[in-house]
Amino acid sequence: MDSKQSLTKRIVIVFALMTAFVAGVFAIGIVVTVHVVEGKLTNASLGGGLQRLLLMDNTDDWTHRPEKDELFFFEGGLGEMTPDEPLKALHPGFQEIVYDGEDYYAMVKVVDGRQYILLKDQKSHEQRERVLYTVVIVGFVLSILLAILLGWLLARRVMAPVIRLARQVRHRDQLLELAPPLAPEYAVDEVGELAVSFDQTLGRLREALGREKLFTSDVSHELRTPLMVLASSCELLLSNRALDQRSMAQVSRIARASDEMRQLVDTFLMLARDRDNDSGNGASASLKEVADALAEIWGRLIREKGLAFIYLDEQASNTYYNLTFLQSVMGNLLRNAWHYTDHGFIRLTLRDHGFSVEDSGIGIPEEKRHAMFQPFVRGDEHRGEGLGLGLSLVQRICTNQNWRVELTTREPHGCHFAVDLTERQEQLLL
Repeated sequence: MDSKQSLTKRIVIVFALMTAFVAGVFAIGIVVTVHVVEGKLTNASLGGGLQRLLLMDNTDDWTHRPEKDELFFFEGGLGEMTPDEPLKALHPGFQEIVYDGEDYYAMVKVVDGRQYILLKDQKSHEQRERVLYTVVIVGFVLSILLAILLGWLLARRVMAPVIRLARQVRHRDQLLELAPPLAPEYAVDEVGELAVSFDQTLGRLREALGREKLFTSDVSHELRTPLMVLASSCELLLSNRALDQRSMAQVSRIARASDEMRQLVDTFLMLARDRDNDSGNGASASLKEVADALAEIWGRLIREKGLAFIYLDEQASNTYYNLTFLQSVMGNLLRNAWHYTDHGFIRLTLRDHGFSVEDSGIGIPEEKRHAMFQPFVRGDEHRGEGLGLGLSLVQRICTNQNWRVELTTREPHGCHFAVDLTERQEQLLL
């Protein structure tokens, strides 16, 4: 499984682990070496000390004394120099023993059948070991801390061009055709190769966006004329009183579909444009004006289906919004509620800087709720109409205008869509 930590953290961790391994090996080597050398030096020191004592005096009463941290015993000695049974059991040579509850180094020699024993207290040696261990541990910890600091500084230096490249790629101006290439600003190394790859990818994206905008403009231009002809023809037919009621209903349906198609064409055309360059274009209207117009159209259709249509105005603001986008968002939500509700009601509620559409329809399964704003996702696959693009279009428009749309389920069934038309400041800052 790939680590999800940042590359900077990985570099710091690698530095710390490498330093910990090397410093640990050195610390263990130092401790072992010092311990071995100390043992050999002590062995030589005790052996030499015992030999000097034997050369100084060879009488039974023994007038010479060892060092203050040493004890001397010999077989046949008098008083405190007489070895007890544990000491008599020692074998010749250098060894470590516990005598009277204290740790000693012992050197034992047998000369002319007589046993000589020289003991040296280990307290001084243990003090040196504690100092050594303290120095080694402090050095080990300081080495790791230094490695973390150096790793962090090195990671910042190494990652600086990568972070800079990421910011340049993330900047929206990189999708403009006049945006300069990124590769010339970087050295011919791995980051430079990454910049070249980004230039190639961004170039393909610019070409794709250009083709999409050109296609959308061409389609919109070509569809406007037949849609105008279709709308004009419907108006002429509706003004003809010779048509029967059924024919009038069919013509009205065609007129409504052509108007929706025209609105959809305008919506896609505006979405294909640059939002900054298009901010001053297009008609605008207040939330109540758009809601009143759509409530008249969809209220009639909802009632014809046998549903109750509830239209509430709870202090709607007088702020003006893009007419085309607001009509598309509210119209798609009303159409979605009308399509998936067979019994009960549909409620349109206006609020301050937003609105909501609520229904008592079939609802949306929990496993699909988080995917409903994706293209070609439908709440009920068995219903014949629709491709699952309405909510996706709503999400695209809200993203384009920095609006926010939220979906929640009703109990026992139904949906509640809430749209907040207040632009999110965190997105505007980007």
